Amino acid sequence: MKGIKKSLTEEYLYLDFSHQKEGCIFPLHTSVTLFLLSYCDCKIFKVCLVLTRESTDIPLLKNILSQDVEIQIISRQKLPPIVQSCCLPAIVERPEDFCRAGLAVVLRYIIQKSYEADPSKKEILELLGFKKTCLKACAEVSQWTRLCEFTIPLAIENFLKESADQHPTIPEEILQLEKKLSEPVRVHNDDKLRRQKLKQQKAPGAGSSLVKGKMQSKVDRQKTSEGLDSSSKSLELKVAFSKLMVQEEPATTTNREASHIRKAKASDLPPLEHVFAEGLYFTLADIVLLPCIHHFLLIICKKLSEKLVEFPLLSAWYQRIQEVPRVKTAASQCGIHFLHLPALLTSSNEQHSNLNEATGVEEQNDPSFVGGPRPTMTKLMEKGIEVMFSPHPCPTWTLDWNSLPAAVSPKEGKMPYDRALRKQQQLNNLVYVVTNQAKPGDRIVDFCSGGGHVGIVLAHMLPACQVTLIENKELSLIRAKKRSDELGLSNIWFIQANMEYFTGMFNIGVALHACGVATDMVIEHCIKTRASFVTCPCCYGFIQNTSKFNFPKSEQFKKTLSYKEHMILCRFADQTAVQLPPQRRLIGKQCMCLVDLDRARAAEERGYSVQVISMEPESCSPKNNMIVGVPI
Repeated sequence: MKGIKKSLTEEYLYLDFSHQKEGCIFPLHTSVTLFLLSYCDCKIFKVCLVLTRESTDIPLLKNILSQDVEIQIISRQKLPPIVQSCCLPAIVERPEDFCRAGLAVVLRYIIQKSYEADPSKKEILELLGFKKTCLKACAEVSQWTRLCEFTIPLAIENFLKESADQHPTIPEEILQLEKKLSEPVRVHNDDKLRRQKLKQQKAPGAGSSLVKGKMQSKVDRQKTSEGLDSSSKSLELKVAFSKLMVQEEPATTTNREASHIRKAKASDLPPLEHVFAEGLYFTLADIVLLPCIHHFLLIICKKLSEKLVEFPLLSAWYQRIQEVPRVKTAASQCGIHFLHLPALLTSSNEQHSNLNEATGVEEQNDPSFVGGPRPTMTKLMEKGIEVMFSPHPCPTWTLDWNSLPAAVSPKEGKMPYDRALRKQQQLNNLVYVVTNQAKPGDRIVDFCSGGGHVGIVLAHMLPACQVTLIENKELSLIRAKKRSDELGLSNIWFIQANMEYFTGMFNIGVALHACGVATDMVIEHCIKTRASFVTCPCCYGFIQNTSKFNFPKSEQFKKTLSYKEHMILCRFADQTAVQLPPQRRLIGKQCMCLVDLDRARAAEERGYSVQVISMEPESCSPKNNMIVGVPI
């Protein structure tokens, strides 16, 4: 209990507050977070609502807040400095040098701490889904995380603003979610469940063999008490609710399946249908979506009731989620009072046809396209674009690793000796460039910091500078903080967040082996802040067009290459591993250079002086390019 009490005094949860409507607090990220706190019955954080408007009616605000959670109301000026560099929601540990920011990161942490406080609440941990990966992938690379974390909450807030009009436009993101709910479910025991569904279909009225004995009676009693006959439910619903309502593991059966069930081809098995947002099981994604969809349906029912028929799957999900234990109670504590929707027929996929057409593959039929890297490289050469590296400013420079404290060295990261040596060589290159640019008082950000190999060295070498590590993976950042504590560093911050949630000002951005488009995100972040950047790209094969970036990036490359031709360069740029033949590695290195030259030219077009440099020694990494940019 002492550990829990200590946590109560040291962890603060900061939430934005802009206004309240229909008894709910906005922005929706705040409503979602408060709903999860209520659902988990979590009281281990000190919750602070941060005013975004000075004219907020605070007495009215206090009336709509749950009495179960102690909440303070503060102005933005009173936020800890580390939180002022982040978008909310955010959680800060004392001392204020470790911050978790962003909706998905904060919600996952609330679940984790709620379970640690009471390990008997296994259903709370189940919110993280199979292998605890629900909304774990960052929004920069996961379309699903981005839809839940960013685009749907923002789209619904804009929809509510437009609802003053008689006919606001239905957000495209809602159409995407309706389409998502119509898609077949994929789960880890997919084949087994689909065969059980086939058996159920072949024997109408027989019911599912999955829920048996004591478990069956428990589910039946609870469902009957809610006016729902368990025997009429689909296999998917029985699987979903047996997991929600029963703590025991499902009973196993030794009865062998009939021959026609065992021998059925996978292609002949019936698909599994959605019960909840991610499939069969109630997860964090449902928690995030509920306040958003509730407010969407409020407007639909009030002003666009004729449109409700277009969302039968969303309406069914909305009604089904009310059957989850504790959801209604938690929702009412947060000002969400469920609507009673009419029963709707399951729609066809007709309304999704336009959405499918809009997301077609680019350049499927390009008659001028010729495959392979050489034709593409030749095309660039004809336009005067050739593989060209800037000279290394000091190829023999190295840190005196033997004189540095042990915790500064990447060897402290528990990696093999050979790999640690190569990591030291990589750091020599980046540290030399950064230390020659940095001035006392500068703020340096180590993006995609991992275990802090770059940031910790810089914080130690530049005590007059403030260094911030930004990383999405919690365990990596915890290891970095442990090393920092051993060194007694006082000029370093740790922020677990996606890059988009970091809004602080800084002078130099650095990233060692930021994967795929993460390098482009780092460069973009630096350009928007007019900060210098030192990046070492990685995973060129993962580069692709995103909601933020289109390739090629520079006007010079756009005039010469199509998207498909640029992707050829990216794919071959990954073929630089030491075990490959020398000629193949050489082509890979040339493709790497051309991809990075496109990035450099794009930054130059926005007022930067940029160099593409090959790290020394080149053997320090197959991905050994540095892109160094300084604002003019």
